[in-house]
Amino acid sequence: MNVPIDELKSLGLKALKKQGYNDNEADTVLGMLMYAQLRGNNQGMVKLIGKGIPKNPAASTITIEKETKLSARINGGHNPGAIVMKKAMDMAVSKAKEHGIGIVGTNNTNSSTGALGYWAGQIARQGLVGFVFAGSPETVCYHGSYEPIFGTNPMAIGIPTEKDPIVLDLATAAMAYYGLIEAKTAGKKIPPDIAYDSEGNLTDDPGKAMDGALRPFDKSYKSAGLALMVEILTGPLVGASFTGIGDTGTNWGNLVFVIDPEMLTDRKEFAKNVSALAARVKTTKKLPGVTEILMPGERGDLLTKKRVNEGTIDIEDNLYHALEEAAKA
Repeated sequence: MNVPIDELKSLGLKALKKQGYNDNEADTVLGMLMYAQLRGNNQGMVKLIGKGIPKNPAASTITIEKETKLSARINGGHNPGAIVMKKAMDMAVSKAKEHGIGIVGTNNTNSSTGALGYWAGQIARQGLVGFVFAGSPETVCYHGSYEPIFGTNPMAIGIPTEKDPIVLDLATAAMAYYGLIEAKTAGKKIPPDIAYDSEGNLTDDPGKAMDGALRPFDKSYKSAGLALMVEILTGPLVGASFTGIGDTGTNWGNLVFVIDPEMLTDRKEFAKNVSALAARVKTTKKLPGVTEILMPGERGDLLTKKRVNEGTIDIEDNLYHALEEAAKA
């Protein structure tokens, strides 16, 4: 169905308030969710249905466990992932602007930070280069196994240009976990080669995949190795849990790394050269049937602009009705 964007925002805000968020927290989380929803990313409003992402009633003050002029480690105090990520991003950006580099790790969160491109894009729009990594509970197997051992372990890189930033945002799994939830909610199958059931058989049933394991995105050793690297950066490096050590259900980790291009070059010259590189890539010879070469994140940018201009957004019927339920007082 097609609904006004403001109506969808209102439902999301009501659902977040119902799940225990105060006004500022709800605005932060809603911004991330709407960014994803407008882009057609499965890290959007689907997060609010079913069990949702309720604020942990045991959440405590976010504290800084360790800090230098270039770095910090934040204990999230079991606050929502997006709330802690915003603090980490702001700290990393501040340190990079002052000292050229900022690196901030977080632990002790137990909900998703959402579409990482949201955070990497905000960094890049300030003329900085941003790397964002996120860990989560075991849902993805290593290459050669069908046992879930890693999270979907997404990563994002934001690069400034003279216009919109280039933002690469990807899960190291063949599908984000919320993609399974989205498919199950809509009564749809998933691609037949991206997940195993609990017995190690390939399955196109999202419910069976939830009980089994997603595969790495290339179904091979390269993405499995990348998933391992993200696991290390968001587990052992930041004091968060990881497979076999600690409770991965309650102690998720994240890492934000920000670089000021001025450390190596002129910031404006860097943005100019990146823009020139992107323009060159977009003018390369196209294969039959290809109408346009797109930069990472460009498809989502174009879709967002179209929807914002129209003031409405298409949303799957079952998801919309489930969101209405989540927003009921």
